[in-house]
Amino acid sequence: MATESLKILLIEHDEGFARTVGEMLAEARNLPADVSAAADLHAGLAALSLASYDLLILDVSVPDGAGIANISLLKAQAPRLPIIAAGADDDETIATEAVQAGAQDYLVKGQLTPGWLERTIRYSLERHRSDVALLAAEEKYHSLFDHLVEGIFRTTPDGQYLLANTALARIYGYTSPEELMKNITNIAQRLYVQEGRRDEFVRLMQEHDTITGFESEIFRKDGTTIWISENCRAIRDPLGQLLHYEGTVEDITHRREAEEKLRRSEALYHSLVENIPQNIFRKDIQGRFTFANEQYCKHYNCRLEDILGKTDFDFFPIELAEKYRRDDWRVMESGQTLKHTEEHHPTGQEKQFVTVVKSPLLGADGRIIGLQGMFWDVTMERVAEERIRKANAQVAQSRKELQAKNLQLEDDLKMAREIQLSMLPLTYPTFPHQAPAAESAFQFTHRYLPASSVGGDFFTVSALSDTAVGVFICDVAGHSVRSALVTAMIRALVEELKPIAGEPSQFLTKLNQDLHSMLKNAGTPMLTTAFYLVADFAQQTLRYSNAGHPKPLHLRRSLGCVEPLTNQNSKSQAALGLFAEARYLTSEVNLAPGDGILLFTDGLFEVEAADHELYSQARLQADVQRRLALPTTHLIDELLEQMRQFSGDGNFEDDVCLVGLEVATNHGG
Repeated sequence: MATESLKILLIEHDEGFARTVGEMLAEARNLPADVSAAADLHAGLAALSLASYDLLILDVSVPDGAGIANISLLKAQAPRLPIIAAGADDDETIATEAVQAGAQDYLVKGQLTPGWLERTIRYSLERHRSDVALLAAEEKYHSLFDHLVEGIFRTTPDGQYLLANTALARIYGYTSPEELMKNITNIAQRLYVQEGRRDEFVRLMQEHDTITGFESEIFRKDGTTIWISENCRAIRDPLGQLLHYEGTVEDITHRREAEEKLRRSEALYHSLVENIPQNIFRKDIQGRFTFANEQYCKHYNCRLEDILGKTDFDFFPIELAEKYRRDDWRVMESGQTLKHTEEHHPTGQEKQFVTVVKSPLLGADGRIIGLQGMFWDVTMERVAEERIRKANAQVAQSRKELQAKNLQLEDDLKMAREIQLSMLPLTYPTFPHQAPAAESAFQFTHRYLPASSVGGDFFTVSALSDTAVGVFICDVAGHSVRSALVTAMIRALVEELKPIAGEPSQFLTKLNQDLHSMLKNAGTPMLTTAFYLVADFAQQTLRYSNAGHPKPLHLRRSLGCVEPLTNQNSKSQAALGLFAEARYLTSEVNLAPGDGILLFTDGLFEVEAADHELYSQARLQADVQRRLALPTTHLIDELLEQMRQFSGDGNFEDDVCLVGLEVATNHGG
């Protein structure tokens, strides 16, 4: 294969020498070349602007030039072009100056031979390639050095910077490494916040020659402080004498702040858990205990280390342990909170009755990794109920007196029921407020079915503006007079909170604080779940907040689907009245014309068939999906009828409250 010819530019005013160079190169068989000649420096610069060349031969004595300085002028126009200088003088000083100016070699014109010219060109080209490769390597090194995320340093043992990269300057708040090294001339005094920290650094280096993860608080240029982590090693000469330290710096301020926040959060959590009068425990997904508070250990007269890693089967009769395990699986599979009253019989103690609340425990990825439970003694309530039963048996001896008391009780309960029903909305607001009911942007419907004379379910519908409505629903545990009283308290609190009703998170947070304050002296908590939403048809938004309540269903008719209204952080939030410091989150979804919202209490789906099969929320969502095309009123009635048939006896075990909200199709904002 033929070798490609070199393109050589010769800047030479002597035509005879120019011909000689051309003839010498023509004789070189192994170095084919095309030579272009320029008679002076001006012509040479013009030629470089019009074409590219592989090599330039320059007579340093061209008339319009400046001698050796011509090399710098040519380098400025063609910095990557190798140059061979030529001159009449056989002077070592001139040759050295030419190379220092940027030439690859210097030729004495009177001593030039074809072989010497060819060898000089070859050596010059090879030397130029090496120089270019070295320059590229240096540029790459400096690019990497200055663009690393980690700071890099080199310091003297007495605390002066010898080297720093751009990342280190940025971490410390300086515009450049030069500014950093100019301002920090004594690391011990100017950098570390803690006095003596540099001395500790030096001591460790003297002992080990390396440091890993040396964390310190330091001052930045503007006086603010950050946390850094240093890795360092000692550099020594062949005789073992210490030359300097070099290493890396990482800004760990965010990590330290996160660790501190986590520490404070965990301390607060453990303080609450250890001082709360309820018994609290946690289990992993295999049912093994992973935590129990001090109250729990006192209840069972044991130590925490006796519990961890064990299961209910290690402490309870097999029939009770199996029941507890079934309850645990129900919570972890459904993702729903379970609350009920059950029997406890700790070893060496009297039989007790406790109210138990079990909730799923979520990991960092939002998946269920176990459960957390709490229970409290309600034996006295059971004893009181037993005493009432005995008292009623005694009263039964006098039929007439019993009938009178029963009639009085029925009248009282009837009045209580009427009062409770009067608290529910009798009419719904219209949007805008002057619009006829049939033309309102929002349509409402509800069904309220207390399991007894009075119940613990409650809801309100409030106009917040001509375009926005607030809907609140709650479920107080149980369906007794006590539950009804708490419901009445909540109704009064809801009325007082209307000034902040436009913000769901603030509304539930303040309601929780007020309810906790009223119930904290009651002896035992009243578990109250609640959900509050603000719908605005003008903005086409639905904002909501959840306090441990079953997730309402969003009937997205335009998309043909039904979706639960979940918290946007995928985490459950505490029921009302349990923790005074609880803060609730506002979540938001789009609300389209024709959409519907179905709110309900857990009595709707906690229905048990004759074969003990439980109706689940997942099944409820599927049944609503099948009836998505129905108006909300018809949909609710069909659901209730289906659940009555499912239960076998047509009854609900718990209070049932459903509230439907529907966005008119002719209102889009």
